[in-house]
Amino acid sequence: MNDETYTIEIAGLKRDLPICRISENLSIAAFVIFGDVELTIAASKYLLEKAPEFDVLITAEAKGIPLVYEMARQSGKKYFIARKYPKLYMSNPISVDVRSITTDKEQTLYLDESEMEYIHRKRVLIVDDVISTGESLRALDLLVERSGGQLVGQCAILAEGDAIGRKDIFYLETLPLFKK
Repeated sequence: MNDETYTIEIAGLKRDLPICRISENLSIAAFVIFGDVELTIAASKYLLEKAPEFDVLITAEAKGIPLVYEMARQSGKKYFIARKYPKLYMSNPISVDVRSITTDKEQTLYLDESEMEYIHRKRVLIVDDVISTGESLRALDLLVERSGGQLVGQCAILAEGDAIGRKDIFYLETLPLFKK
C-alpha cells in the first residue's frame, strides 16, 4: 500500500490523491471522481460557468460519466457516452481508437447511429475528468466530427502533463506528473 499523497484543492474542496506509479520513471496523482458527489457537483458548476454555449455533452466511458451526468443535470442538456465496447442495442455504431496514459493498451470508443444523428449540426462540449496526453479527447473529437457535430469546447476538472497550458481546452486545476 502506498501512503504517498498529493493534496489538491478543486472547486474549493481539498482532496488527498494517492501517488501511483505507472512506469519505472513516472508516477501520477490518481484522481478518481467515482463516489465523490460533493466534488462532482461543485466541479460541474464551475466548469459550466466557464463553458461556451452548447447543445449536447459527450464523454468517454468510464471516469467522466459522473461529471457529464451532473453537468447535464445542472444545464438541462442531453449527454452521450462513447462506449468502450459495442452494445447489442447499438445500431450501426462508429468507432475510433484511443490510447490514454492510464490505459495499458489501445482501446476503441463507439457511438450509436441514433446518437450520431442527434449530434449532427449540434454544438458539442466534450467532458473528461482529467486531460493528460489528449488521446481520449482526440478520439471524442473524431466521433463528433464523424457525426457532423460542431465542437465548441473540451473541458476537464484537471489537466496534467502536456495538457497544462493548452489553449484548446479549459479546466479547473493542474496536476503535476512525478518523474524520477
